[in-house]
Amino acid sequence: MSELLSTPSQTVGPYLSLVLPWEDGPFAVAEGTAGAIWITGTVYDGSGAEVPDALVETWQADDNGRFTHPDDPRGGATTPGFRGFGRCPTDEHGRYRILTVKPGALPTPEGGTEAPHIDVSVFARGLLNRVVTRIYFADEADANATDSVLASVDANRRNTLIAQSAGDGYHFDVHFQGERETVFFDV
Repeated sequence: MSELLSTPSQTVGPYLSLVLPWEDGPFAVAEGTAGAIWITGTVYDGSGAEVPDALVETWQADDNGRFTHPDDPRGGATTPGFRGFGRCPTDEHGRYRILTVKPGALPTPEGGTEAPHIDVSVFARGLLNRVVTRIYFADEADANATDSVLASVDANRRNTLIAQSAGDGYHFDVHFQGERETVFFDV
């Protein structure tokens, strides 16, 4: 019997758009959900060029800080139409849009709270693995000031994790490298 060898790592290749999109796409909530907002932005490479073939994936709690997951000890999401997960390929200009609700604060095991945030994974050409970041909200300054994860980020780089209010939601760009590089977490 021959020995099985592991497959070498590959970058996220040309099949990204064929295999990663999912049925509900960029809708973490159903269209028409009360309080729905758009998270919009652009993905940029290290030279500042738009990345037209990336995929932005979000996972979050609902507006009451509850997840659509059986392991949420508080009983799961309470927002009607909330899916908690969105996935959007970037367009030819590197732009993405996710329809969701602004998440509520989350309890920590120590009895505190985490500021409202959205967990984000980005897949793109040239990456061996996804990159992971978080979106925090500029209008949650008090909650952001006490969030232990945000506090662990160098003060000069925290702004790369803060989405700005924009019309019908928030704007959050992702920069893979360079002067405005988004903070990514080692998960």
